Amino acid sequence: MGRLLGQAALIVLLAAPALAAPRDTMSLDTGWQVRLDPADAGAIKAHPREARWLPASVPGSVQQDLIAAHRVPDPFIGTNEGAIQWVGLSDWQFRTSLTVTSAMLARDHLDLVFDGLDTFATVRVNGTVLLTGDNAHRRWRADAKALLKPGANEVLVTIASPIRHLQPMVLAEKNPLPGEYDSAFGDEPKGKQTSPYIRKPKYQYGWDWGPRIVTIGLWRPARLEAWDDARLDRFRVAQEALTDTEARLTAHATVVADRAEAVTIRAIVTTPDGRTLTAERQASVAAGRNDVSVPLSITQPQRWQPVGYGAQPLYTVAATLAAKGEVVDQARRQIGLRTVTLDRKDGAFGFVVNGTPIFAKGANLIPFDSFPARVTAQTMQSLLTAARDVNMNMIRVWGGGYYLDDSFYEMADRMGLMVWQDFMFGGAVTPPDAAFRENVRVEADEQVARLGDHPSIVIWTGNNEVLSGWENWSDRKAYKKAIGPDGQERIGTGMAVLFDRVLRGAVTANSPGTPYMPGSPSSDYEGPVDTDANGDRHFWDVWSGSKPVENYLDSCPRFMSEYGFQSMPAMATIRGFAGKGPLAADSAVMKAHQKFLAGEGNARLQFYIDQRLRPAKDFADFVYLTQVNQAQAIDLAARHHRACRPVTMGSLYWQLNDVWPSISWASVDYDGRWKLLHYAARRFFAAQAIVAEHKDGATRVTLVSDATTPTPARWRLTVRDMAGAVLSTREEAATLAPLSAATVATLPDATLFGDAAPAQSYAVAELFVGDRRVSRVLVDRLAPKDMALPDPGIVTTWSGDSVTLTARNLARDVMLDVGAFTGGQPSDNGFDLLPGESVTVRLPAAARKTLTIRTLAR
Repeated sequence: MGRLLGQAALIVLLAAPALAAPRDTMSLDTGWQVRLDPADAGAIKAHPREARWLPASVPGSVQQDLIAAHRVPDPFIGTNEGAIQWVGLSDWQFRTSLTVTSAMLARDHLDLVFDGLDTFATVRVNGTVLLTGDNAHRRWRADAKALLKPGANEVLVTIASPIRHLQPMVLAEKNPLPGEYDSAFGDEPKGKQTSPYIRKPKYQYGWDWGPRIVTIGLWRPARLEAWDDARLDRFRVAQEALTDTEARLTAHATVVADRAEAVTIRAIVTTPDGRTLTAERQASVAAGRNDVSVPLSITQPQRWQPVGYGAQPLYTVAATLAAKGEVVDQARRQIGLRTVTLDRKDGAFGFVVNGTPIFAKGANLIPFDSFPARVTAQTMQSLLTAARDVNMNMIRVWGGGYYLDDSFYEMADRMGLMVWQDFMFGGAVTPPDAAFRENVRVEADEQVARLGDHPSIVIWTGNNEVLSGWENWSDRKAYKKAIGPDGQERIGTGMAVLFDRVLRGAVTANSPGTPYMPGSPSSDYEGPVDTDANGDRHFWDVWSGSKPVENYLDSCPRFMSEYGFQSMPAMATIRGFAGKGPLAADSAVMKAHQKFLAGEGNARLQFYIDQRLRPAKDFADFVYLTQVNQAQAIDLAARHHRACRPVTMGSLYWQLNDVWPSISWASVDYDGRWKLLHYAARRFFAAQAIVAEHKDGATRVTLVSDATTPTPARWRLTVRDMAGAVLSTREEAATLAPLSAATVATLPDATLFGDAAPAQSYAVAELFVGDRRVSRVLVDRLAPKDMALPDPGIVTTWSGDSVTLTARNLARDVMLDVGAFTGGQPSDNGFDLLPGESVTVRLPAAARKTLTIRTLAR
């Protein structure tokens, strides 16, 4: 809102203010400096150089500034994470100089606005306190006019260490609130975490996939806003009704006025094909906040559809606020017209968009970086494109991070990617006091008002694992026992009020057409949480519980919103953080970048390799085998979820991305390189897919279709031996019903494989639409390590920036491993080749020097 101007331009415009001048905005994102707070004597004694001012980035963090100034090492490299911990344990000051003219002071208001203060911040202007902040997820605004003077003015922001600020209170508690992950650096005693008590991105305190970097700074833009009679504080567009012939909308404008006066709100809608329609309303506003609504009607509306179900037409709604006949403020929204409901009948959990039941296919999104301010639009665009390109239609924005920038949701709108949006609660039990809930109420109201118009957001959920943890986790049960019945009632009631009333109320008020659930996983208080029978599930028996990957086949949940399996990142990514020396899974640097089980998670990778695959030949081969295991495990689970339709209506694996270069559950590593899992997702999330599950001595074949119309098809099941001979073939025609999964055969081993030896034979299940094979999966009766896989005899032939691979014999899980090459990645990877089969892959010719072809053959 408003106009973004340089300081000089602002001064010129304000030289002769009108009676109703427009709001003007001046960015305050340059000219900042940072130093240790002079009152933090201990930090200054330990780090005297940082007592002097050095350049600061806004938006940013002091950690970024110190890295840029080479005062601390890059925590993403080697084992440097520990060397930056002192920064988050110290208090800091940020300052800038603001030049003000008498013409500027003639304006009625000069507001300082901070879109993100991280976190316990005091803002002073010329030595006098203007505002204090205590929530990194909120915008902070205060009128600084009374504290400003002509000429240079100092704006000083002091930000306290969140750990040191809260620690005396936490240590004094007999039973501190259960948190998330204990610090590995000794700055907080085990089980006495400060993070439950603060409104700050929780992942910055460390997670089982990310480092502990407790950021401090002005992490989102700052600005000066000059205005007179009135301004628009908010503008949103509510969809009241939608039919094929008409969309009825209401434009809601929140007007902040100095005094009672008449204003005019005008709303101009631009349709996807460029037509415009205008509506306006005159209203009398009082001093303070006023809500003014303008009804709108769009004939022959075009509906926004999820990717794969139609187009994504978007409408622009522009608003102007006029006072005394002059436009004083303006705002703009991009919206999409769609209906979305959450099917909850008899415990179901399924999204219905524009009347179509959608099977949600996708992944969980964690923050893009430990330092949010350095995330670029290109980074977000690349990752969302990678999701869409492998047939995903949903991304879950996980609750331990932060509310993302508007541009992220605009990209999702354009791509047709549905967004599952958590409120920012990561797992810790929340404080029961009313002041905490009020702080969150303001945060939630602001964030849903900012984001609620995006058609991509199809659900808001109150938290990640807070309520399910309270119900099921052993440490929560011990805590409840320690605090007794009265304490349980106090804490439990506080969470119920927060998640069932406060956050639900924010969605109802600001985005009433979007479903809400109090948490994930959740049954919406209908019964036990995190079960197959009701609501969504987070399933971690596989990987965290060390259970076999075949356990994914044991049940059909209503919606699987979390499940995952770890792997190593690409070798080029590993070299980027580990350097050029010898590599080993149990080396200090590899354990430093493995956060599961406090660095011991690489043993879990080895456990599953030993359980399922062959021994690794070297470290690079170990990396390959971890990626094969990950891809096979999630492929098995995702296809099973799809075969369970309509009982199961969603499969979101953990996780899409990394927050730093690490060993994790991501399918795209921190440097943007696809693991084998991400390539596999393109196959198991295809619009039409075949599922062939071998269990209990039989193979069940299921055909899946996301199409909204019947699809003529045929399926084929071929049994081969390891010499390449075809032992049997069965093929049948089928019509894939719309939005369906149908089991077409269940074949005992004796029927399908006959007397062929299990280690020497396999089945190939294929689905064809017309002459095109749309899906294929191989079926084994034994674990891959027990199969008698032959030497594949792969021959490569290059032609420009493409390479053709031809296999003489069966080749399982073929990986084009480009090693340390950084100039691009293969267009396909991790596929199977049957005897005599060829596949051509796009790959820069320069990768030829480092290319290694890997398979599961010994």
